[in-house]
Amino acid sequence: MKRIGVLTSGGDAQGMNAAVRAVVRAGLDRGAEVYAIYEGYQGLVEGGAAIRAMTWGAVGGILQQGGTAIGTARCQEFRTRAGRLQAVHNLLSYGIDGLVVIGGDGSLTGADMLRAEWPELVAELAAQGMLTPAQAADHPRLAIVGLVGSIDNDMQGTDITIGADTALHRITEAVDAITSTAASHQRCFVVEVMGRNAGYLALMSAIATGADWVLIPESPPDVDNWEEKMCEVLKAGRAAGRRNSTVIVAEGALDRNGAKITAEYVQQVLVERLQEDVRTTILGHVQRGGSPSAYDRVMSTLLGVAAVEQLLDGSPDEEPQLIGVKGNRVMRVPLMECVHKTHAVNAAIRERDFAQAAKLRGRSFEENFRILRTMVRALPHAPRPGIRRLRLAVLNASGLAPGMNAAVRAAVRLALDRGHYVLGVRNSFQGLVENDLFEFDWMAVNGWARMGGSELGTNRRSLAPSDYYAIARTIDERKIDGLLVIGGWSGYNTALQMLKGRENFPAFAIPIILMPATINNNLPGTELCIGADTALNNIVDVMNKIKQSAVASRRCFVVEVMGKYCGYLALMSMIATGAERAYLPERGITLDDLRADVRLLNTGFNEGKRLGVMIRNEEAHPIYTTDFIARLFEAEGGDLYEVRTAVLGHMQQGGDPTPFDRILATRYAYRCVQYLEEKAYAHDSEVACVGITGSEYAITPLVDALRGYDVAKERPKQQWWLGLEPMARMLAQPGPGFYGDAL
Repeated sequence: MKRIGVLTSGGDAQGMNAAVRAVVRAGLDRGAEVYAIYEGYQGLVEGGAAIRAMTWGAVGGILQQGGTAIGTARCQEFRTRAGRLQAVHNLLSYGIDGLVVIGGDGSLTGADMLRAEWPELVAELAAQGMLTPAQAADHPRLAIVGLVGSIDNDMQGTDITIGADTALHRITEAVDAITSTAASHQRCFVVEVMGRNAGYLALMSAIATGADWVLIPESPPDVDNWEEKMCEVLKAGRAAGRRNSTVIVAEGALDRNGAKITAEYVQQVLVERLQEDVRTTILGHVQRGGSPSAYDRVMSTLLGVAAVEQLLDGSPDEEPQLIGVKGNRVMRVPLMECVHKTHAVNAAIRERDFAQAAKLRGRSFEENFRILRTMVRALPHAPRPGIRRLRLAVLNASGLAPGMNAAVRAAVRLALDRGHYVLGVRNSFQGLVENDLFEFDWMAVNGWARMGGSELGTNRRSLAPSDYYAIARTIDERKIDGLLVIGGWSGYNTALQMLKGRENFPAFAIPIILMPATINNNLPGTELCIGADTALNNIVDVMNKIKQSAVASRRCFVVEVMGKYCGYLALMSMIATGAERAYLPERGITLDDLRADVRLLNTGFNEGKRLGVMIRNEEAHPIYTTDFIARLFEAEGGDLYEVRTAVLGHMQQGGDPTPFDRILATRYAYRCVQYLEEKAYAHDSEVACVGITGSEYAITPLVDALRGYDVAKERPKQQWWLGLEPMARMLAQPGPGFYGDAL
């Protein structure tokens, strides 16, 4: 197969353009001809100008755009056999027999129907003389690959769909803004979000924003008088000190009898029963709008490249595949198996088998819902009779990472709800040295989910030998049974020293759990750290502004990002922004690299480029600095382009955490509290770290995690994301085959 098509269908979703770009460029780089089918299945049926051969440059500049550059439309004709017959004729008029379809379950089902009917439709066209026998023989089957474009995240078989993360950004931004005005007037707000058959956006936005109540299709309130229960919780929250309340309603929310719950009805209930000032906001298509998040750009790019690989390398007899994600990994699953499972969820909701619907959504969905039910409480459950109430301490350590406050909030409330005491430690380990601790209550962390910075305070201060004596004394005096450390490498190292010092300081023999929080994404025992997603989005936001400034003047920017000796931010921002190059400390920089990059830039600008972007990690090379590289490019570029530098600095650590980081922090906290309770009750003083490996959450003893860690460079010895570098460079080259076999 040498000719492939790509179309977007159904509702638009941010990230579709990134996927289209990836399909086009990956296909061209592999020697295939790639055609874009404009306006979805409508264009497939109409043919003609709606099917266009794509060039490398045709998809330049669309990575950061929302919507879909090739359009989407509903098509009644495609639902008929005559329409599909015309679609086959149009495809074969261009010799296309491979198709990447980006859309929801309906769009993907339509693609599979076309694939199944293909042989008989080809035979019919040949019998009518609309195809030559040679054409029919050369194209005996249609190969299809599905990518799920849906902001609702309503497809089984993949952890997340194209557009869902960005939609969650839009919702979170809106609810954060609403919360500010609501608190000023002591109001209650009802916010309706999308999700006709799926509660993902409502559930996750409730976790991310600290909402007080949520209503979703899969798990309705488990009582008939749910209105009374909701009002009781909101009233208790006000009595406990909340100045405002937020209720999030999925557009498809139901009660347990299957009756629809509307935002307007919720508002009416709250006004009548609470006698409060209640306002309703329906976010609508705002959720579909705007530039895609960094995650959606990166994820959609990976999916698009994998789709091309599946089309060109897959077996002709292989059933159609859906390309999705599991954790950090691209995966392939049978397309129609995913569609059928999705329909099964919808059927369970219609039949009011809500337990089955939630189960079919998966363990992650059920766990998130359990967590939320605790977090929305006005007050914790009373301690269970007879339990040993633990005294757990929590602190932040190392550099600032957005999401630290969300992690503390979740840990505090989850631990209090289990009947334990939680002590906050001010100013990192220095607070343990100085015995600067306080006891948390439930409302002390109210509003922390959305806050950047660190309310507890954090630092990288190295401890003196005498400080460990002071820490031991504090642990003894405060009767601390377990310690949660949220932070980066200096926190991990201090915990390691406490582990090694137990012979001299018996007080250190308590369970300690380390939660990874650093924008550098460089800690042992995990592939994802709290704060890295926020930093990446901060970089992308700045890069969007740089692009707007630069294209008017034919400029190249050399942008320096953080990361210490880990190049995660540099490489992922290269993928998310379409930058030409990322200089990584893992790879270093050579003169040959710089010569090749001069050629790369000069070729691109000679062919009409108006912007070049090179991203350099702050520790990529001690000699070839950001300024050095900029001066070199300026000298070698001549009159082709100007060169500017941008050192992003600490703005990468600033701002409110992204929904991704808030949710990750909450889920890590859930496991950390469980770990400390389990180990303390068992008198097990293990020191461990929580993290994600592949698609699994895991807790690993620190000594085991360190076996795979380069302490001198402060980064894992094996980093999963480094394998993405050849793909990133391929997509950023000036044209297909620029690097040849060098990648």
